[in-house]
Amino acid sequence: MLTELEKNVIAQIQGDMPVCERPYLEIARKMGISEDTLLETLKSLRDRGFIRRFGATLKHQKSGYAANAMTAWNVPEDRMEEVGTLIAQNRRVSHCYRRNPTDEWRYNLYTMIHGKSEDDCREIAKALSEAAGVSDYAMLFSIRELKKTSMKYFAEDDPS
Repeated sequence: MLTELEKNVIAQIQGDMPVCERPYLEIARKMGISEDTLLETLKSLRDRGFIRRFGATLKHQKSGYAANAMTAWNVPEDRMEEVGTLIAQNRRVSHCYRRNPTDEWRYNLYTMIHGKSEDDCREIAKALSEAAGVSDYAMLFSIRELKKTSMKYFAEDDPS
């Protein structure tokens, strides 16, 4: 069971974070609690498994990256950990997931590569391919963003 405070904390952190030096302090002030209370509550939620990870999504276009490509890789299962770890360490890769292949689609590792252009993304993928020793991959370039939102578990005004 979650307390009302915990539900309110989740409601506050599930959307956009304030872009400032101390975003947790700003959130705490908005909630009328101390920054320490907010951080202790987040730690407790993490330790109890309610929060497994905390991520940030940047608007890549505003940071100089005009292109991105979901790159699907066909990685031998016995090399998945090695290849996934190698690719995920690249600063131009924002997502890295292992998925089950199908008869129609053999790829099992998915990465989102960001670049200044489509050619830049292709060069990054080629370099990753060579470094990982995996040459079977497909690049799917984004044409238009249709939706990009964070999951909402509790509404700010109704945390029940």
